[in-house]
Amino acid sequence: MVDSRPDMRFSLLGKVALVTGASRGIGAALADGLASAGAIVVGVARSPEPRQAFAHPVQYLAADVTKDAQGLVDRVKSQFGTIDILINAAGVSVTSDGPDQWQAAFDTTLNLNLRAAYALCLATADLMEAKHVGGSIINVTSINSLVGFPGNPAYVAAKGGLRLLTKALAVDLGPKGIRVNALAPGYIHTDMTAASYADPVRHAQRLNHTCLGRWGEVDDLVGAAIFLASDASRYMTGQDLVIDGGWTAKGLA
Repeated sequence: MVDSRPDMRFSLLGKVALVTGASRGIGAALADGLASAGAIVVGVARSPEPRQAFAHPVQYLAADVTKDAQGLVDRVKSQFGTIDILINAAGVSVTSDGPDQWQAAFDTTLNLNLRAAYALCLATADLMEAKHVGGSIINVTSINSLVGFPGNPAYVAAKGGLRLLTKALAVDLGPKGIRVNALAPGYIHTDMTAASYADPVRHAQRLNHTCLGRWGEVDDLVGAAIFLASDASRYMTGQDLVIDGGWTAKGLA
């Protein structure tokens, strides 16, 4: 007899997810994607309103994740009781125009991309442990966390730090049933990469670095995020899931 019941391993039904950077781009797509899989999603960003519409129910909160991670987690707890999934997708790429500005650009980049993510990991993990729910933390890194890129050392350093922070937290939080993994996108068409995407030369350069011969779209990351958030990856922690169209696999071509 064939079992006709749906496979629930990828279901997020009833799970509470907190997704940062959710006003647009990758964060918005991941918030929407988790909601499509049944999660109760709270999307957070600094913008007063989301900059794009969600196709599925996402509760949006305007908040600066660099200011009060514990307060943000407490707000979600007060409404939903717990958090089962955290996705740290908030990020910024700040370049400096001269040597007198490089330190400020470096600090701004690390503050959001690394320090705020760490604070949210700790606050969320404390709640997960207190509620005995286990859980999944997903840090959105980048292929910049794996290889060097020119002209933006702060972003490379922040994403590289977040990659190894993911592994360190996987060690520390694993005994509590909390999994911590990194989702590492390649070049994805977003507002952050709009200038490169619109420039014919840079567009072609980035496209030619991939095996699949195209830029990524935000929807290309959704399946991977659902996998990492769900029971389908219940024995996976401390890993980098690289979604880059083959960029980091490609040698001479």
